[in-house]
Amino acid sequence: MSHTPFTDSPVVTTTVRLLSPFVLTFGLFTMFHGTTSVGGGFQGGVVAAAMVITVAFALGFAPTANWIDARALGALVASGVVVFGVVALAGLAFGGAFLQLDVLPIPNATVYATEAIEVGIGATVGAVIVVLFVRIGEGNTETTETVSADSARPPHGSDASEEARGE
Repeated sequence: MSHTPFTDSPVVTTTVRLLSPFVLTFGLFTMFHGTTSVGGGFQGGVVAAAMVITVAFALGFAPTANWIDARALGALVASGVVVFGVVALAGLAFGGAFLQLDVLPIPNATVYATEAIEVGIGATVGAVIVVLFVRIGEGNTETTETVSADSARPPHGSDASEEARGE
């Protein structure tokens, strides 16, 4: 599939193509690093979403929006809630309390459960940002008619204008 890049600069498009996998990896690293140091799901999700937005600026909005699967994006939006629910209820399933992670039958259960929640949060945050970007971008690409103030008003003497005035 060939498409016209959004920018005429081969330096920009090549740089974005080369750096995007590393930026996405950094976003995932940031998501997983939230349990032991600075980082977390929100920050990692924002970095991952910024990579998608950068690709859209460099390679074009339409090809990037077409590349994104809306169903997968919806699943990612819901994944944070699902992962948190599963982790939170897992403690109850193993005889503990809600969000009691030390009763899970895996080593370092608290760390792994927290990382799972961080990844879920990152997926949700990143997907929501991409959805918002795509929706705003679609709004900018649609052709809209310019509506002047005079054409938006109903004509004088019409039923709508009389009702609005209480006549």
